[in-house]
Amino acid sequence: MKKIILVLGLMTSFSIAEAQLLKKIKDKVDKTVDKTVDDATKGKKGDQGSEGTNDNTSGGDKSEPATMKTYSKYDFVPGERILVFEDFMQDAIGDFPAKWNTNATGEVVTVENLPGRWLSMGKVGFFMPEFIDSLPDDFTLEMDMLVDQHVHSWGINTNLVELPDRNNSDNFRSANNRFTLTIMPGSPEYNNSSCGYNQRKNGVGQAATAAKITQFANISRPVHIAFWRQKERMRVYLNEEKVWDVPKAVLLTARLNALIFEIEAIDKWHFLISNIRLAVGAPDTRKKILEQKKWVTHGILFDVNSATIKPESYGTLKEMADVMKEYADLKVKIVGHTDADGSDEANLDLSKKRAASVKESLAKEFGIDEARMETDGKGESEPIDKNDTPAGKANNRRVEFIKL
Repeated sequence: MKKIILVLGLMTSFSIAEAQLLKKIKDKVDKTVDKTVDDATKGKKGDQGSEGTNDNTSGGDKSEPATMKTYSKYDFVPGERILVFEDFMQDAIGDFPAKWNTNATGEVVTVENLPGRWLSMGKVGFFMPEFIDSLPDDFTLEMDMLVDQHVHSWGINTNLVELPDRNNSDNFRSANNRFTLTIMPGSPEYNNSSCGYNQRKNGVGQAATAAKITQFANISRPVHIAFWRQKERMRVYLNEEKVWDVPKAVLLTARLNALIFEIEAIDKWHFLISNIRLAVGAPDTRKKILEQKKWVTHGILFDVNSATIKPESYGTLKEMADVMKEYADLKVKIVGHTDADGSDEANLDLSKKRAASVKESLAKEFGIDEARMETDGKGESEPIDKNDTPAGKANNRRVEFIKL
């Protein structure tokens, strides 16, 4: 067991000078956290269960479970249609994932006490999922990230880039349009927490800006990262906190076409990522439920093989609750659906339990009268996508609200 402190920072730059600037700003902000963690590279668990790791597994500190109340200002609502879901389940443990590119090295691993598989990156270089070739004007992008040791002043960059030539992805630093999130884990010597960004548009970057944040990560509680682009606007969320809402972050003419992770300096630590989910289509809850009489959402997430709702589902639940509060005579049937992993019987039972959990949450957290809600579950019997790809399975895992 090791004792570490991890601190997160956000910026949108790549140069050493800008990184040093952010560090100077970061050192002015005081925030510490002390956690006891397990070694990430020892894990052998996580490959079991009827739905594997296909639910978004951002996890939680078992000693201090997250609650819906901690997400009371969390307004993130994912896109309606999932284009990409990457959980590395198709790749062998110990291999670099087949559909990724790198100029360094990495391997697929499991992590003790966490479900699923993760890509472990421990060398200087870039790591690029080649199957992500379009990040449109309106999209949401989510992922889970952790690090296995404390570090000092360097981190991992998550870049949303407009590459002029995808065949020369190692030149992404010179791209005209780029938005970058940098996770900067700290140590006892660097125990402050800050986030900053600079916008690079048409090749011009602006000076880094910083603000205090409160998000921390450790091996038992990965950081859930979410981007939400709406034309020029970019929102960024770390766990339950919206850390940035930048109205003019991206040019309207920018055609972001790549997701690239970059490690600029390394010692003995490893960054790990999993559950990458890219979705499109702005949800229009009111129109869908009132006019089309059905709203289908992939934004209500559950623990693996469980009916326990993940706290980051708050924004989606609030969307539905707001409509029901506005229209007091509206009644709905809540229907759960699963993918096809596992037995028909188990999936049917799980889908019914998940629908019941949604009803309970709307009643307890948002004050919706239970008499206005019915529940049902269809298991894997009504797929809306193929069940032979991670993205297809993610689309089939959904909750439907049907107007009665």
